[in-house]
Amino acid sequence: MKKYLIVGLGNIGADYVNTRHNIGFKAVDFMAQEANENFETVKLGALAQIKVKNKVLLLLKPNTYMNLSGKALQFWMEKEKIAKENVLIITDDLNLPFGTIRLKAKGSDGGHNGLKHIQQVLNSAEYPRLRFGISDAFKKGQQVDYVLGEWSNEETIALKERLSVVSQAVKEFALAGLNNAMNNFNGK
Repeated sequence: MKKYLIVGLGNIGADYVNTRHNIGFKAVDFMAQEANENFETVKLGALAQIKVKNKVLLLLKPNTYMNLSGKALQFWMEKEKIAKENVLIITDDLNLPFGTIRLKAKGSDGGHNGLKHIQQVLNSAEYPRLRFGISDAFKKGQQVDYVLGEWSNEETIALKERLSVVSQAVKEFALAGLNNAMNNFNGK
């Protein structure tokens, strides 16, 4: 069975659970719950495994904190012998309206410290990623507080449906490839 490594970016600890920056963790948690699978504490993170048709999706939540996300990614890519094109990084994006999804094959780190470290470790900006829009509804100088802030009530209500769409997009990525997933989910 072909394996895929789906890495949800976030920070460990109770203080971060419901923050915008932890949407990657929320996404892989949602997928594991959908499949009735649990996360197991493993080296450099927590891992759950789900099957989608004839594919195995390893859902990873690095425990290295955001700024060292690449460390866990690299370890699990090597351990499971997963090629870069079969990796998908799920992260938050300030430049997209809330709940908007954008899959890309490559791109800049956009000032995101998790992506910055992944780019350093992989020595490349060419790796699949799914960006989840958290919007930029903050005042000048308030970016850190906003990103590390909790979802509004309206956002919390909308999240379940949005996470379902993320789950569908990730499965499409594994089953039909990145281009199909981009065509079917970008901007939705």
